[in-house]
Formats: sequence, C-alpha cells, structure tokens
Amino acid sequence: MPSRSVHVAVIGAGAAGLVAARELRRAGHLPVVFERAAAVGGTWVYDDGAPTDDPLGAGGTHSSLYASLRTNIPRECMGFFDFPFVAVEGAGDPRRYPGHEEVLRYLQEFARRFDLNGLVRLETEVLRVRRDDTSAASWRVSYRSTKLPDGGSEQVEDEAFDAVLVCNGHFAEPRLADITGIDGWPGKQIHSHSYRVPDPFQGQVVVIIGYHPSGMDISRDIAGVAKEVHVAIRSEPPFEMHRTTAHANLWLHSMIERAQKDGSVVFQDGSRVKADVILHCTGYKYSFPFLGDDDETIGIHVDDNRVGPLYKHVFPPHLAPQISFIGLPFKGIPFPLFQLQSNWVAGVLSGRIELPSENEMMHDVASFYLEMEARGCPKRYTHGLELTFEYEDWLVEKCEMENIEEWRKVINLAVRAKVSDHPESYRDQWDDDHLVTQAHHDFTKYL
Repeated sequence: MPSRSVHVAVIGAGAAGLVAARELRRAGHLPVVFERAAAVGGTWVYDDGAPTDDPLGAGGTHSSLYASLRTNIPRECMGFFDFPFVAVEGAGDPRRYPGHEEVLRYLQEFARRFDLNGLVRLETEVLRVRRDDTSAASWRVSYRSTKLPDGGSEQVEDEAFDAVLVCNGHFAEPRLADITGIDGWPGKQIHSHSYRVPDPFQGQVVVIIGYHPSGMDISRDIAGVAKEVHVAIRSEPPFEMHRTTAHANLWLHSMIERAQKDGSVVFQDGSRVKADVILHCTGYKYSFPFLGDDDETIGIHVDDNRVGPLYKHVFPPHLAPQISFIGLPFKGIPFPLFQLQSNWVAGVLSGRIELPSENEMMHDVASFYLEMEARGCPKRYTHGLELTFEYEDWLVEKCEMENIEEWRKVINLAVRAKVSDHPESYRDQWDDDHLVTQAHHDFTKYL
C-alpha cells in the first residue's frame, strides 16, 4: 500500500488524462478528471469544424482532426503497454494504421475497461489553478459547466486538491508562420486546426506551409480537388521546383520569402505563384491559461514553446510534486509515454519514488538548456525527444517497470524513416511482419 494517498485534479480526459487517472488510482490516490468536452478522448473526438470568424485561431473548435486522418504510428506500437491496440474482428477499422475513429474507439474502451468514466466530469472547464493557503490541501481549482441551460448564468465552483496533473494536450492554440507582407496579401489564410475536408479548395491554388505529418497528409488530400498545391518546407528541395511523383499538381518549395499585394507568394528559391489560399500546417503552442491569473502566477512560463522550468518535462522543481505535466514531449510514441510519465508521477505522490532536491532538479534543467544551446537547438524544440528511447528507458528504470519491448523500438525507428522516404505508401506497405508477429505474441498476456 502507498505511504500517501492524495486528492488529485487531472485536467483533460484525452489519452494522457485517462491513463493518468488509472495510474493514480492504481497507486491508491483519489483522482478527479475535468474535461471541457462532452466525451472522453481529447483531440481524438472529431467535430466537423463549424465555420468560424477566426480560421487562424482555435475558433472554439475542440478537435484538430481532419476527416481523412490516419495514424502515422502502427497500432501495435501506439497502444498502452498493458492494453494493446488490436483490431476487433468484425468491428471498427482493422487497418494497421487506422483512421481517427478507431483511436477514439480504443480510448473509449480503455475508459470502460478500467472503470474510469465515473472519475470524469464532462463538460467542465477548468478556469484557474491557484495556491491555497487556507487549508491543508495545496491547490484550489476553479471550474464551470460548459453546458448551461437556456437563460442560465455561468456559475463558477471551487474545489481543493492536494495535487494537480496538467493533461490538456497541445493541439488547441495554433502556431502561425511569420510571413513578410502578409497583411497586404489579398488571399485567404487558415490553420490546419480548422481544416476538415478538401472540398472548399476545389479548383484553387493552395500554398501549404509545413511538411510534417499533417502537411504531408493535407497536401495530398487537397491535391485531389485543387488546381495546384505548393508546399513550403524548411529543408530546401533538391532543385527549385520539385514535383512529387504521385500528384502532377503538387510541388515542393523552399520556405516563403514574402507575400505580395497582387496575390503572389514568393519562395526563397526564387519561384512564385499566385495563390488563393495559404494553409498553415505549422503546429501549435503550449497553452495553460488556467495556471495563475493577472494578479498571481505560479512560476511556470511558456517561452517559444519551452514550458519551464520543468524537470524531465514533468515537474516544476519549485512546485514538485504537487504540480506536474503529462504529455508535453513530441516525437516519441505518445500513449506509452503518457503511461510512463503517469506512473512516475503516481509513484512520487505516493512516496514510492523519491525526487531529487529542488536545487538538484533546477541544476538538471539548467544543464539541459545549456546543452541545447551548445548544439544550436532552438527553444521550440525543448520538448522534442530523440529517437533513441533514452528518455522512455529512464522513466522505466525510475518506475521499476518492465523494459520496453525491442520490437516496439525497432518498428518505430523504421517507420520514422519510411514516413519521409515513402509518404504515399508507408501506411499500407511494410516488410516487418515478423516484428508484428512478435508484438501479437507479447500481447497474449493482456488479451
């Protein structure tokens, strides 16, 4: 039994919040999960993206999914360690890289299997998290219902907690490219957060900024209906205008140099096009509007997408272990990573795992920042993981969990290479059936 049992607020009921609630309860804690949407699943709850006056912002839209989205990680790697993401015979999407509906089905089943739904307060938005000096509990969480009856007035409620886990994801506040001359450019701009289907781009010339997974997918989605699609990427193409082989109307360019009043978009390679639309596939900003207010902050800041100071992407040293973050890193395998971080936090809160001192954690953070600076790595990549599984293995050791399966690592590394080498086909063609067989053999103990 744990030496301590604490009352914990978990903000968000996506994959991170759900597995955090499970790990907390397994460790003997009392979690309450706040979710502003009407269902569990977080960003995997698709909405059709109703028209908005702010196509470059979140626009009140909860999800960042587009209709054709499929996972870019195979399902055997994507699932939680002890709850395999396997196809259900005769139901759902059996593909190895399924569509977003199948991921939501998996998360809903996870919540049912581990009896988590009763812990979740749906349609409840957290407004503020602040210190509480008036009670034995450390923190007060203010929240309100997001579904008010007709004519009802907003009622803010308040509750005390011993600890708070921030699991609100990082696909809500769009990050935009800075384009010289854009204020005078006459075309339309949107962010991928507001993109759902290609139909509105019929017959248009579209410039897409960014060629990470969403940029790759959306450029091909739109190429089926658009007159031309031009993709601006940071790494310069091998020659000025490179036409991809699968779509005769899709070109890759270097980054945008400027936009002009005549509707032209000029690229750094000297080429230019007259475009109807610029679509930003440029990622998102970390945002935690509920942490402090104008009169009070708790010492956690976001600077060029660096959330800090954080020890190992999770604990602010000056507030540990009462405040923690689950799911900030990118480039890892999200769901298993969320599970490892949640297990670590749950163990620390119970007293099973000991953190270094505040000074030692701050020293570790400072050393990490200096090492990034020495490599010339921008702040915005602070939470980007290397593809070595070093961080995940460190968490496994801290939590005294079983080692991560070797097949999971090998498959993931191979997929990362195939995404860039074969963006059209990597989801449907592969040559690692022996590793898939090994995965399913290991899954038998959980099924």
